[in-house]
Amino acid sequence: MAKIFNAVGRSARLIADEGFKTYLGRVFAKASTVLIPQSPASQMLVDLGDAAELDWTLPAPQLENPIVVADGPINIAWIMSPPGRESGGHQNLFRFIDFAEKAGHKCTVYLYTTSDFGPNLRDTKAMLNQSDAYPNVKADIKLYDRKVGVDADTQALFATGWETAYPAYLDKTHARRFYFVQDFEPSFYELGSQAILAENTYRFGFHGITAGGWLSHKLSTEFGMTCDSFDFAVNKDNYSLTNTERRNEVFFYARPVTARRAFELGIMALADFHKLNPDVTINLAGWDVSNWDIPFPHKNLSSLKLSELNTVYNRCAAGLVLSLTNMSLLPLELLSSGVVPVVNDGPNNRMVSDNPYLDYCEPVPGALARRLSDAVNRPDAPEYAKIISASVADVNWEDSGVQFNTALEKAMRG
Repeated sequence: MAKIFNAVGRSARLIADEGFKTYLGRVFAKASTVLIPQSPASQMLVDLGDAAELDWTLPAPQLENPIVVADGPINIAWIMSPPGRESGGHQNLFRFIDFAEKAGHKCTVYLYTTSDFGPNLRDTKAMLNQSDAYPNVKADIKLYDRKVGVDADTQALFATGWETAYPAYLDKTHARRFYFVQDFEPSFYELGSQAILAENTYRFGFHGITAGGWLSHKLSTEFGMTCDSFDFAVNKDNYSLTNTERRNEVFFYARPVTARRAFELGIMALADFHKLNPDVTINLAGWDVSNWDIPFPHKNLSSLKLSELNTVYNRCAAGLVLSLTNMSLLPLELLSSGVVPVVNDGPNNRMVSDNPYLDYCEPVPGALARRLSDAVNRPDAPEYAKIISASVADVNWEDSGVQFNTALEKAMRG
């Protein structure tokens, strides 16, 4: 019985930390390897009734003649999966809700989940209020009910993840549809039903506002989707240069449960790096890796609080951040703290930021190890840290918020 309660407790903590979407995705991936009969609905983030009802190849009356707001504030509804304390995607989403509100628009958040044991709405609101990673927004937060839909005065309706695009499409409102896209989500899955259902959402006719230019280019050229984008930025209140001395540590964004973060590739690279630099401390952060076999000495920092990150970054000369889909926010944050970001090369990263101090490298363990080693052993490393930090001094989220609001208002004005 104690084991059962411990398991339930762990699940509750993970849901609170990660958000329901991330947690369920990981559970379903594990469940698919267990020989226990599963219903199709038990392994989907989207309600199968919603997925079966939606036929984007036929005209949809609710999408015809969308609302135009000639001037003034806009009433915006956002449908999203329930957020968690450490859900970076939700934190960034709320950042832009905050920008919309500061521009005078009214926002309402609707939480969508297929689970019968979803998070308590009161607890979710309390988490948002207590977390320093989420801005304090005025938006009312509700549970989404397909039978009720969004409020009648809604003028703009945002989907915020592939599973939320289905209720956003099917809702009876004539609000103009938007899609806040932070990553190419079909790549989160093996080729199969969820990948196809996720990919289909880019054909729904929504207006995309994407995180960075790679997604905007990909969705417009491959799916014919109308898109605008906003630039990645960094909050200098959280990330800044505080250590101007030589550093003898490196950082790795270690997420073994998130395939697109290429954890195994990073571990191979760091094993090679350790052979070249046995006296350099290697920090792993992003997940508790105590149950993984790591073939070199390291510090397992697990999941750090936002307030703890800058201290860790300022101990490090270089950071390894691998992303196989859209670029992570970490490279610019590392730069601001004077850390050389070693990033896997590819259009998914290069089309997001043109900062010349991002160290793009072929995704080969030995090559990544040498790049990290070069950064640590630079003769001018302390001075170089000042230079790279200064390169993002004028890169701020407020400008990205202006880009978002400009795209929103231009579309809404017809």
